[in-house]
Amino acid sequence: MSVTVETPVEPDTVRPGVVRDTVTIFLREFQLVLRDPFSLIFSLLQPLVFLGLFAPLLAGSLSSDQVGGESPLTWFLPGVVVMIALFGTGSTGANLLYELMTGSYERVLATPVSRPAILVGRALKELAPLVVQAVLVTLAALPFGVTFSPVGVAVGLAILGVFGVGLGALSYALGLASRDREWLFWGVQQTLIFPLLILSGMMLPLESGPGWMQAAATVNPLTYVVEAERAAFTGALTDPAIRHGAIAAALTCAVGLVVGVRAVLRSAG
Repeated sequence: MSVTVETPVEPDTVRPGVVRDTVTIFLREFQLVLRDPFSLIFSLLQPLVFLGLFAPLLAGSLSSDQVGGESPLTWFLPGVVVMIALFGTGSTGANLLYELMTGSYERVLATPVSRPAILVGRALKELAPLVVQAVLVTLAALPFGVTFSPVGVAVGLAILGVFGVGLGALSYALGLASRDREWLFWGVQQTLIFPLLILSGMMLPLESGPGWMQAAATVNPLTYVVEAERAAFTGALTDPAIRHGAIAAALTCAVGLVVGVRAVLRSAG
């Protein structure tokens, strides 16, 4: 008589669906944000400082023609919201560097979770703090006479969320590439982030700048995102700038996820 012996399936060979793993990673990362709300509050200080101190200077130095007929503060606010995304998601890799030093990242790799879900879940986690910060800064500008379209703000935040996921994924990949070399991460991050900020027209109009700056701005994806946010916040939802910004955000997201997922797969190998 033959006896059939069933071989038990080892737990680490079970691979749940990517969507389920992504949700698991997202919830894990989001719980860390809820446990440390002071980081979220502290990250609001810089944009509020820019809004409170830099915007009044613009009021006396910019004409309505330079800011598309809008008040300087209404023109400036979307740039501040984009700056929140730029600095917030651009520093995602710094959190990874800490996990690499403490060994918690290796413990995540030891689980049967899908490798791409590790990146996608972490990238999606950036959306919630980004939305909260942007909404709070926008509400803080209301007493200063800023007007905006609620529907337009929602559209702008959706575009910014897609862009933030891509930028966060690129930052995550940079963190993996900078393993044991924290100076490399911050050197590359700071070298790239400020030129992107200045050459996007986020803080000052580029129309009066030299030709080479205007040419560089045309190949900067952040330029189109900033212009889309300004159009969306004023309710000009049919403005071509919104379509261009959505395309730039989608391309950034796609490139970021491809580069980031490959970096995670290499780190797990």
